[in-house]
Amino acid sequence: MPENFLEIQKEYLKKVWLRPPEELEAVLPARRHGNSFHFKAFGERCELYPHEIILGSQKLTGPEGILIAMYATHVHNEQPQLHPLKSFKELPGSMPYQGAFATNAEKILSPYVPSLQHHQQELAVRFSGHINADAPSGDFSFTLHPLPRIPLYYIFYLPDEEFPASATCLFPTHAAHFMPVDGLADVAEFTARKVIQLVTEA
Repeated sequence: MPENFLEIQKEYLKKVWLRPPEELEAVLPARRHGNSFHFKAFGERCELYPHEIILGSQKLTGPEGILIAMYATHVHNEQPQLHPLKSFKELPGSMPYQGAFATNAEKILSPYVPSLQHHQQELAVRFSGHINADAPSGDFSFTLHPLPRIPLYYIFYLPDEEFPASATCLFPTHAAHFMPVDGLADVAEFTARKVIQLVTEA
């Protein structure tokens, strides 16, 4: 990974540790163990230290580490309200990232929609989420939490004779309270790549 990814992560971590430990424990939210905080990120166990981040068993040196550190820098101690839902393009400041979001967070999932339906319960458990019984449309729907206070609400359509499969990723109205909008786009992209990995390896 390029060296600048790790340097950016370290700069965010400096800002994270300016927050009191008690505050971090509450806002992430996380369990505090000595000088580290433990929580789930992108479906894996995450350990946040003053100078490094471990996800699963890997020390992060790439974009995922930046996203986790960015989240820890910006997150507030309030519960995300899932409804009303908003599309990414409805989030303030999202215009420069809309094309990349549609391609990397939604269209990338389309070929895997049947597999996602088959594994939806496993994915919901892995990402501390749930099946959406209240989905307004689609053939199936679930919510995933790639980061504790950032839920992603997915609606999927299976392919048929007339239309290909499709995926829509929606956000809580106040998602940007917990992370900048460009970070939200990247979180959705890495979540998509992670669920593709999980269903193809299953």
